Amino acid sequence: MKKKLIPLGIFAVLVVFLAIGLTRDPHEIPSPLIGKAAPMFNAPLLQTPEQQFSAKDMLGQVWLLNTWASWCVACRQEHPILMEFAKTKTLPIVGLDYKDQNPEGLKWLARFGNPYDHAITDKDGRIGIDFGVYGVPESFLIDKAGVIRYKQIGPVTEEALRDKIVPLIRELQK
Repeated sequence: MKKKLIPLGIFAVLVVFLAIGLTRDPHEIPSPLIGKAAPMFNAPLLQTPEQQFSAKDMLGQVWLLNTWASWCVACRQEHPILMEFAKTKTLPIVGLDYKDQNPEGLKWLARFGNPYDHAITDKDGRIGIDFGVYGVPESFLIDKAGVIRYKQIGPVTEEALRDKIVPLIRELQK
């Protein structure tokens, strides 16, 4: 009799795990970097590669690091929203051109507009690896002390800005 109940018990456990999984937002993947210092980096500026940009340059400011690439389809969905958000001057936005070629990145910004205060390059993806990027676009909200406070996986949407990112920015800017 007990042997017949074992498959039923396993099935019940699987149903519970499936039910829990269905209640979660697939865009909210916990990042081990939330609450930890953002990786430090030096990277060439996209438009003037002879100049370097460092994450240390942003200490004392709340800022958004947005990873993007000219080959990224989802980045096209996000870009108009970033363009509008940049007009509000709420915070500096740094664009990390991830695993892209400089001429392609420059063409993309010329075609669709440049919402970034600084656009930097990450040709080999090393900076992206340090941030745990596994697909563009991803964005990281970083506080004045250089600590990552929020990670947006996938395109920044109007809803994400309104409901999560902007309220957190206002809190962090106090």
